[in-house]
Amino acid sequence: MDSNEHIEDEVYYNRIVTASLRIGFIALLLLLSYVILKPFLILVVWSIIIAVGIYPIFLTLSKSLGDKKKLASTIIVLTALALIIVPSVLMLNSTVESVQDLKMDFEAGTLSVPPPSQDIAEWPVIGKSVYDIWSKASTNLESTLVEFEPQIKEFIPKLLDSIAGLGSTILLTIISIIIAGVLLLKPESSEETTHKVFRLLIGKDSKELTDITIMTIRSVVQGILGIAIIQSVAAGILMFAFGIPGAGLWALIVLFLAIIQLPPALVLVPIAIYGFGIMGTTPAVIFLILAIIISASDAFLKPLFLGRGIDIPMLVILLGAIGGVIVFGILGLFIGAVVLAIAYKMFQALVNEKVWIK
Repeated sequence: MDSNEHIEDEVYYNRIVTASLRIGFIALLLLLSYVILKPFLILVVWSIIIAVGIYPIFLTLSKSLGDKKKLASTIIVLTALALIIVPSVLMLNSTVESVQDLKMDFEAGTLSVPPPSQDIAEWPVIGKSVYDIWSKASTNLESTLVEFEPQIKEFIPKLLDSIAGLGSTILLTIISIIIAGVLLLKPESSEETTHKVFRLLIGKDSKELTDITIMTIRSVVQGILGIAIIQSVAAGILMFAFGIPGAGLWALIVLFLAIIQLPPALVLVPIAIYGFGIMGTTPAVIFLILAIIISASDAFLKPLFLGRGIDIPMLVILLGAIGGVIVFGILGLFIGAVVLAIAYKMFQALVNEKVWIK
């Protein structure tokens, strides 16, 4: 009896050791795979997100072209690349021209700041400070620059780093769009892989979570990225129309702010303040009104796009996207929204006494 128990214990411990070694080997493989693929991870994730987001457009276009998937994918990729590259080139040209003009005026000693309107001094809280600094810069720009030299020196490297980061982001987006075009040709395999992963983790209800993941990504693409693009384009057109220097760069900053769910008014209102000094009252007021409309447009656009077609409250997706950006950066828009959406559905299942993990 003791001999049998000893043999059983030995077999049991051997199994534990074998299982531990196998688990350790698999963990090591996963870790090494992650390290090897890490440089390409963001690229792949962006490609998947773009492919999932534009798949409905691809499907519609493919059907209208007689089920020619390769042609539909090529058209979508070329159109998307044009929408990225053309504004980027225009923005770059606008920024370079503005910098060159500033440099030439500064070297020639003709760089000047228009005097502020007296109305600015009457603004609550910040009016007096803004008016004093602006007025000083308009009368003696050189001494003002010297006074704020530490802040300027601290700001310029950050600005250059941001511009460099923007360039790499644009390049990353271009490559991701091309890869997404390839993924569009075989969407079934990607969806099936996701479905298998969820089935391995939670059981038979994996199809529902797969659908939630796909619909949440599309919802974020339409409801956050889509609205951000609309606001930045509208802001860019507004600034170009009113002759604001560096309009392309400001429009890009508006895009970034809108993506991380900050109001475009943070850029447009200071520009409107600047406009009161160079445009005259009537054009500046018109600019300010249009700027406020653009900034507030997400209030009625979000309910139209965010959460559409998905059985999850808009607030859950929005909070997930915002929290995700804070924790993970730009990819957190999708990671946060998907995680919170799945958590919400699992919490609902728990409350309704529906067992998922089987």
